[in-house]
Amino acid sequence: MSALPDTQIDYAPPTVRVRRLGRVDYTQAWRDMQAFTDARTPATSDELWLLEHPPVFTLGRNGKQEHLLDTGDIPVIPVDRGGQVTYHGPGQLLAYTLFDLNRRRLGVTSLVRLLEQAVIDLLADHGIGAQRRDKAPGVYVDNRKIAALGLRIRKGCSFHGLSLNVDMDLTPFSMINPCGFAGLQVAQMADLGITTTLDRVATEFHQQLERLLDNPIT
Repeated sequence: MSALPDTQIDYAPPTVRVRRLGRVDYTQAWRDMQAFTDARTPATSDELWLLEHPPVFTLGRNGKQEHLLDTGDIPVIPVDRGGQVTYHGPGQLLAYTLFDLNRRRLGVTSLVRLLEQAVIDLLADHGIGAQRRDKAPGVYVDNRKIAALGLRIRKGCSFHGLSLNVDMDLTPFSMINPCGFAGLQVAQMADLGITTTLDRVATEFHQQLERLLDNPIT
């Protein structure tokens, strides 16, 4: 039997389903991400969850208690993502990426870079220059952190994701060492002269991510 001739196989990245969830309790969203990831099959669509949380501090798997300075009455939740401590609250966009990285042919570093670039390009469209940093995932404007990242990979699939400060009370960040860095300053879009809404930023982030993934998000 003769061998089949070599052929070029075109790879069509899978689509992503977008879910706009509004304001969701952090623990509920976390448990839902875990359940979704545990139940998915090779045929399960990837999903992008866009939402915000009531005030909460989350402490990643490598998080150290010493980075919690004075958290007051805001709950602190140890979670299974990477990274140290961060704050989530109203006016901050959460973008949770529930992706099959093996199927999408993405490594963890590539996914981090992709999410960072989506924010960098989004801010550039508003006339704001932003950068990433080596060994300190996230997006920075004038040395102030405006977006933080924390991921968990289970059986080749990602969950958790990115937070982008849009128009929120930044005070709780002074109650911690953000992302484990003492004295790290944070920024938000509202303080950079960008007048917008969380819903509009969610749409812009979705569009930037769609462009970078180079496939339709539905």
